[in-house]
Amino acid sequence: MYDLIIIGSGPAGLSAAVYGKRAGLDLLVLEKAPMSGGQVLNTYEVDNYLGMPGMNGFDMGMQFRAHADRLGVEFKEADVIAVRDSDHGKCVVTDGGELEARTVILATGAVHAHLNIPGEEEFAGMGVSYCATCDGAFFRGRTVAVAGGGDVALEDAIYLARTCEKVYLIHRRDELRGAAVLREELEGLQNVEILYSHTVEEIQGQNGVENLRIRNLKTGELCDLKAAGIFIAVGTRPETGPVRECLKLDEGGYIPAGEDCVTEMPGLFAAGDVRRKPIRQIVTAVADGANAAASAGAYCRKNIS
Repeated sequence: MYDLIIIGSGPAGLSAAVYGKRAGLDLLVLEKAPMSGGQVLNTYEVDNYLGMPGMNGFDMGMQFRAHADRLGVEFKEADVIAVRDSDHGKCVVTDGGELEARTVILATGAVHAHLNIPGEEEFAGMGVSYCATCDGAFFRGRTVAVAGGGDVALEDAIYLARTCEKVYLIHRRDELRGAAVLREELEGLQNVEILYSHTVEEIQGQNGVENLRIRNLKTGELCDLKAAGIFIAVGTRPETGPVRECLKLDEGGYIPAGEDCVTEMPGLFAAGDVRRKPIRQIVTAVADGANAAASAGAYCRKNIS
């Protein structure tokens, strides 16, 4: 019986582990992936985390994990199937058995959204990628496209422009949604062309991506765009599978919870990208972890006789 089980080891989960451990909670972190850090591991450069401008995302993730290790946080690799109430608190059902805890923090983050178009699944790993920093090196000196218009899409296009011959940024709206500083940098790159009001309709090729069928949303016209790869950056969807049966989710699939990370299920807290909030950044995930751990500690003190 743990005081707290944290599901997920991204910035929110690791922050919760640090704050929970320092508060004297007997806790366990369950992580699905063999390496802690979450999505930050795939970020080439983090330039907006206070005090760490220009930090490599992988290095940041490793520092977060090292902090937890120094405090003696216990980690276990497991795939969590469900969370449910038990006689003593919460039962966490995993692929390796069941675990008991007085409280649970869900910090499972989010995964990349897909375009759901012909060729996307077929060419996954063969020119279709969701991580520019992971796969960009394979396209050095070639022409690629990025689908999206938010911060991640702009960051991907800027990163790829450093080594690719040509980068097309394909966005369905008539203006970019990313931060102004990213827009300015992107618009100053000679080898980047922004295709506004366009969508990717199909990904084509033989043994890999060779061509993109794109549509002009203003005219309806279809045309072909030769590219060796496409990086899809159209948002994320929250990983809320373990709690879908016990919590009501909002229209986007996120968990309604306030800044204290308290959910409608007593003893269950939501932190990071799974929580409904206006800004999903590393700094807000870390803050969620701290708040969730504080709420879990308060719940334990109140409910342990």
